[in-house]
Amino acid sequence: MNSHPTPLVIGIAGGTGSGKTTVAQTILKHVGRHRIAYLPHDAYYKDLDGMPFEERVKINFDHPDSLETELLISHIQTLKQWKTIELPVYDFTTHTRTERTIHVEPQRVILVEGILIFAEPQLRELFDVKIFVDTDADIRFIRRLQRDISERGRTTESVVRQYLETVRPMHLEFVEASKRYADVIIPEGGLNMVAMDMVTARIENMLNPKEK
Repeated sequence: MNSHPTPLVIGIAGGTGSGKTTVAQTILKHVGRHRIAYLPHDAYYKDLDGMPFEERVKINFDHPDSLETELLISHIQTLKQWKTIELPVYDFTTHTRTERTIHVEPQRVILVEGILIFAEPQLRELFDVKIFVDTDADIRFIRRLQRDISERGRTTESVVRQYLETVRPMHLEFVEASKRYADVIIPEGGLNMVAMDMVTARIENMLNPKEK
């Protein structure tokens, strides 16, 4: 008989550059990394290794079809059964999944982060707590521009073109539309310390208070 408690599954959604990662890191810090299995949806982009690079860059990476959400759902279900998983590692400069994986142990909390996680009904049903990070569009664009240039080897022109062609329309169609499913909406993300204190306190209360 499995004596483990059922893990608490938390989803953090929001537009690109909204501050989802900051919120996730704040929860990791305050709730305790030793109690959290962290799964970023970005790790589950489909492997495009069999496609020429010129074709890969044309893919709409802001559409739900670009992600292997079925694998993420399977991994969450596996962790809920207190079994380990191998988290994919994605290379955003080549748009391919690397051969390396990250070993993730089952924990008391499963934390999932991604722009489209509330847009997928089967995935959305797995969350006990749904948090949406709401940040102004201009701030989100600036953050994405800085990130894609410094971390993903993109040019300013390519980032702007991608934002206008796919990021913005997909945000309006899928991300913004999924905000209505959130239990909690946090303006300005991790910078909103009042909201973060309330969220982390709520998570602590939902966990076994004896398990620190």
